Amino acid sequence: MKRNLNDLLYFVTVARESSFTRAAALLGVTQPALSQAISALEERLQIRLLTRTTRSVSPTSAGERLLLAIGDRIDEIEAELDILTELRDKPAGTVRITCGPDVLHSTLLPKLAPLLREYPDINIEFDANHGFRDIVADRFDAGVRLGDTIDKDMIAVPIGPKLRMAAVASPDYFSRYPVPNTPHELTKHLCINQRMVRSGGLYVWDFDQDGGDLNVRVSGQLIFNTSEHIVDAALAGLGIAFLPEEEFGTHIEKGRLVRVLEQWCRPFPGYYLYYPSRKQPSPAFSLVVEALRVSRKRRPASDTLEV
Repeated sequence: MKRNLNDLLYFVTVARESSFTRAAALLGVTQPALSQAISALEERLQIRLLTRTTRSVSPTSAGERLLLAIGDRIDEIEAELDILTELRDKPAGTVRITCGPDVLHSTLLPKLAPLLREYPDINIEFDANHGFRDIVADRFDAGVRLGDTIDKDMIAVPIGPKLRMAAVASPDYFSRYPVPNTPHELTKHLCINQRMVRSGGLYVWDFDQDGGDLNVRVSGQLIFNTSEHIVDAALAGLGIAFLPEEEFGTHIEKGRLVRVLEQWCRPFPGYYLYYPSRKQPSPAFSLVVEALRVSRKRRPASDTLEV
């Protein structure tokens, strides 16, 4: 029986996405055409592969077995096809990266802009979000996170300097409340809390105490899950904010925000590009890594997590 490999690719994509709509968008086909292809595959095999409801799509037991059997093999075929771009005169292909909106604006776009101008056949797709994505399961080529949050089995490449936290508030706020001299005094202040996307809990403010950690749980009237709104609230005089110092831009330098407890804030590993071990990375991916990598001449050995 002649097999249609496109139908198998369609099935794997729908099963992984649990959605005909998302799968159709990824595959570049219409939803009716995708549904028809899956139905034709099920008819040829004489077995139902997907359970469809008005709200979700999930593999049947037979579908799970087929997905387990061919999913990784299709990924291997696609990886080999990417490697064939080495035979072209110019590197080409799409590199998918998941990252936070802030590092995309401050680091990734400025560093990758020259590369994109030099190599017009290289495409980069960014997934900007505040949560952690599983780059293997979600089929990203790489992700960007702070260095101390990356799994040990990943290759990690530094793409920026070490960072440092900053506790700040507006001059108006400190005209109404005393300046804290120690982190413990923050419990008497209005602090702007941050809800962590991954855990769902509130961020515990972490300070340095004689080389050790000092954790302070703060409280206040406001909770956000995005850093830009925390900055806006601090500028409005609504409390003390605690974020990496780069998030405050020039507000500290211009006097719009006043920094406190600076001696309690130590540097920590900055942003890293991370990805699974690759035996044969595509030329496009290798160029992206090198464009983002911090120069070895400027990076102290203690800064790198690369394995």
